[in-house]
Formats: sequence, structure tokens, C-alpha cells
Amino acid sequence: MNWHDYITADPAVLVGKPVIRGTRLAVEFVLGLLAQGWKEEEITRNYRLTPEQVRACVAYARERLNEENVFAISG
Repeated sequence: MNWHDYITADPAVLVGKPVIRGTRLAVEFVLGLLAQGWKEEEITRNYRLTPEQVRACVAYARERLNEENVFAISG
């Protein structure tokens, strides 16, 4: 999955948040729907997206998290 084909960020759209290309739907919005238990089919039907666009959001998040370092601290 090449999420670059589906996800873009433009400072003039949603203050530069990553969005699905050609829409104003933020990646975080779509991920939030998935986290709430929405099925891919529900998202594609309700927001007129393709399955590839939804999967691109997941691929984008995975790549971003893969780049992030998280360190546990003792409390």
C-alpha cells in the first residue's frame, strides 16, 4: 500500500493535517471511526470513500508510528 497516492497535507486545508486527497476528511477522523468499531464498508458508504483510501489512512498511521520512539519511564 502506497499511502502517498491517497494522503496529502496542505497548510490551506485543515491547518495542514493529513487528509484524504481530494477531500477534507482527516486521517485522524477515519482512524477514529475505525477505533470506534466502524467497519470499512460503513466508512466507504457513509463518506463515499474507496476501501483503498481507508486502508491508506491505516498505512499512514503505521508508518508514522514506526518512525516514533517511545520510551517507558519509571514512576
